[in-house]
Amino acid sequence: MAAGLAARGNDVHVACPSATGKASVSVEGGVTVHRLTSHRWPLHPTWTICMPWETKPELAHLLDTVQPEVVHTQAHFVIGRYAFSESHKRGIPVVATNHFMPENVLPYLRAPKPLLDGGTAAAWWDLRRKFQSAEFITVPTQLAADLLTQNGFTSPIRAVSCGIDLERFSHIRHDEPVPEDTELTPPRVLFVGRLSTEKHAADIVEAVAKTDPELGLEADIVGGGDQEEPLKELAAELGISDRIHVLGKISDRELMDAYERCTFFCMPSTAELQSIVTLEALASRKPVVLADAVALPHLVRDGVNGYLFPPRDIDELAARFTQLCEMPAAEMDAMARASLDVVAKHDIEHTLDTFEAIYARIIAERLDTAA
Repeated sequence: MAAGLAARGNDVHVACPSATGKASVSVEGGVTVHRLTSHRWPLHPTWTICMPWETKPELAHLLDTVQPEVVHTQAHFVIGRYAFSESHKRGIPVVATNHFMPENVLPYLRAPKPLLDGGTAAAWWDLRRKFQSAEFITVPTQLAADLLTQNGFTSPIRAVSCGIDLERFSHIRHDEPVPEDTELTPPRVLFVGRLSTEKHAADIVEAVAKTDPELGLEADIVGGGDQEEPLKELAAELGISDRIHVLGKISDRELMDAYERCTFFCMPSTAELQSIVTLEALASRKPVVLADAVALPHLVRDGVNGYLFPPRDIDELAARFTQLCEMPAAEMDAMARASLDVVAKHDIEHTLDTFEAIYARIIAERLDTAA
């Protein structure tokens, strides 16, 4: 999104935690990226966090230097929190997009259920308090908007897809029909995402183990996180190490190859407010198998471009895998074409048009108020 806005002539700056811990500034794809001082979070292998006493002055200095017409925050921890308060101190309007669910954090907390329930309620209260101070609130899907309303939000909320660059996947989208006698062997299921508990990538490993070995189904699992080694151990325990490929973090080129190489894509997560990687799989002309949870059902027409399955139901997931592995090539191709229809409305150009219009509106409203 930042690169797309910059390509349209906007002066775009991104503030984010530094991966190295040290503050730095660089220009990438026409976007000026300000990496703020951060520290490793000891309870997670990849997270870095910013400390309030360091972030507040760094972000305040950035706003005073850049003097933006609008600030768009994608979170409310810790940089995002000061994006609200420091912007409003300077009379800068704020657009806020929410991607957060307490369920994303709960797997990393060890506490009695009553305490977790109280923490969840407090998390929703804090999210409402910060986000409803914004001039405009967006979320990636209408389901995510409904979720905020169900948790006490009273401000207007607009669903705007995060969007993807469909042209980036055009080399994968072939128009020629697949010959009836084409053999899709060995079949391969792909997962892409953060390897954390709520993504449930282990369900894919267990489902592959339940399929008939004669199918030869293999899995490519792409991403990093604390579940990387446990996934390898699970595959070894189930006796299918040769069919489970935990690839870790890979390059963009390798990721495109993985989308092209797979037979179908699977996202078993129970905490997705949109799922960019599923959109990428659809743009890559692949059938998808998605958990019937949160926003994922919006990305599949069951039986048309893939299948839904009950979350955490390994037997049903294995059955869907088997169904796709045994599907005739022509039927598989029809599903692949249907995936392109589903993803068409998520083109990044539409997202950019929408946000530029939102920015223009709230900037004009702020000027009218000041006048």
